[in-house]
Amino acid sequence: MAAHSLSSMTGFAREGGALPDGSSFQWELRSVNGRGLDVRLRLPGGYDALEAPLKEMAGRVLKRGNVSATLSVKREDRPAARLTPDPVALEQALRIALDLAARIPGAPPPRAEALLALPGVLRAEAREPDEAEEEAARAAIAAAFARALEGLVASRRAEGAKLAEILGVLLDEIAALRDLAEREAADQPALHMARLRESLAALLEGERRVPEDRLAVEVALLAGKSDVREELDRLSAHIAEARRMLGSGEAIGRKLDFLTQEFVREANTLCSKSASTALTRIGLELKAAIERLKEQSANVE
Repeated sequence: MAAHSLSSMTGFAREGGALPDGSSFQWELRSVNGRGLDVRLRLPGGYDALEAPLKEMAGRVLKRGNVSATLSVKREDRPAARLTPDPVALEQALRIALDLAARIPGAPPPRAEALLALPGVLRAEAREPDEAEEEAARAAIAAAFARALEGLVASRRAEGAKLAEILGVLLDEIAALRDLAEREAADQPALHMARLRESLAALLEGERRVPEDRLAVEVALLAGKSDVREELDRLSAHIAEARRMLGSGEAIGRKLDFLTQEFVREANTLCSKSASTALTRIGLELKAAIERLKEQSANVE
């Protein structure tokens, strides 16, 4: 079995870097179980254009799982922007102040610092956007995301290797219980026959002769109740198929989930046909092992 080829849906990766303006950034990728693939990105303002291409990148290497990718950017302290007066606003403020001072006898002329403190008179010089710098920043962030994605895939494969070992042990346990059930089921016909005789004795109330039509019906019911070979054969086939799938190196999560449902069906039928406490006990242990297999299979990509 190529255990290393299996991938879990659980994983984590972190990757960071620096931007052209000196800022630093970091990606954190987390993955948990999911029925399909759901990639959710949390991006700071200004990086929304990256969402679609990064989701497409993730979709090329991941098949299933709920994936959250968070980008955090730490801005470096920059010198304060240079302030410059707004000519129009300053002219309006000066005209109003002079007009008001002229109308008030003895009023001092308007002071420069008072005028500059008025809202809208001073403004920060806008820094012209550098398209080349912004493009370099987006490229650095996308490249780091690709590396983080590789780390997430490696993390999921490492978890998958552990998961494959667990699944292999559970399949061995199920196979052993299946063989034990086969040995115990050999006594099924005799047990059902004994029950049939008891039932007929009660029905006939001491009569010696058994009506042929009644006997035929009871024998037919007996054959159906006592034969569990079909269920045991199907269990063997399911075990072999599960082992083949684990060694295939493919994303088998959905198929394995369906197969475990078939395991459950056969175990339930086996228990319903049981004529002995021993076989019922084996069937219940089989169902418990299959339930553990089903729970672990839910983690497979």
